[in-house]
Amino acid sequence: MSAFWSWFIIVIVVFNILGCFWLLWFTGKRRPDQKAGAQTGHVWDGDLREYNNPLPKWWINLFYITIVFSIGYLIWYPGLGNIKGVGSWSSASEHDAAVAAAQAKLAPVFARFEGRPIQALADDAEALELGRSVFANNCATCHGSDARGAKGFPNLADGSWQWGSPPDVILTSVLNGRQAAMPAMAAALGGDQAVTEVAVYVQSLSGQKVDAALAAAGKPKFEMLCAACHTPAGTGNPILGAPDLTDDIWLYGGDFDSIRTAITQGRNGQMPAFGELLGDTRSRLVSAWVYSLNRINEAEQATQ
Repeated sequence: MSAFWSWFIIVIVVFNILGCFWLLWFTGKRRPDQKAGAQTGHVWDGDLREYNNPLPKWWINLFYITIVFSIGYLIWYPGLGNIKGVGSWSSASEHDAAVAAAQAKLAPVFARFEGRPIQALADDAEALELGRSVFANNCATCHGSDARGAKGFPNLADGSWQWGSPPDVILTSVLNGRQAAMPAMAAALGGDQAVTEVAVYVQSLSGQKVDAALAAAGKPKFEMLCAACHTPAGTGNPILGAPDLTDDIWLYGGDFDSIRTAITQGRNGQMPAFGELLGDTRSRLVSAWVYSLNRINEAEQATQ
């Protein structure tokens, strides 16, 4: 907080406290022209009269005690701009203390999983249960409680992996996050017609019924500009995070309008790094649970 706003808050708080004190003092005293038992002239229900008397002393004193308490509070806790207070309390320190206490309480639970390989954790029922819990608390907001994602957020249970599915790759994603960026290609392609042709060709790669002439016109343009990331066949490149365009799995949608928007405006997807928040062991547990979803998907495909 800047010095200006700090002093602004200090002045406002002090003014309010002094104002409350003055108001209590003023209303609590009897004025010279005020006689005991004087009435205001207001009458209700025929015989209910309003007297013009000061507030009771006990009531006034309660307000004074409240003001004294507020002053003590502002001395002990931060409330006057940048003044931290003699108690040195802060919400951040309280949060850190609560986190440390929780970590100490849970440390024995996670201790036996420390440093274990992802594959081994994926075979441990207790590890998977903990991994699912970590996922629900930290990852479900984007990927959903069932890890099946939503538009713009990858489905982790379908067997299609933008960055690859090996255990160490999944762990890297959790620890360091991912940054996927597709640049806007409209200018490079040369106009709306070229964008339309490439969009139609991309649709054809996944087996959709399209205009053959437009797809044929879009193929050389795709191979010239898009193949560098998606490969000439459109099968993608996990090293770059470039998705496979030949299957029926689409992160932002496989219809013409969605593909055209991706080409003209580009796409920017970011997964934040969780290494600092979760630590190594919890990151391994959640990676193991996500990896287990991939194995379940592969087993289901093998039985079909």
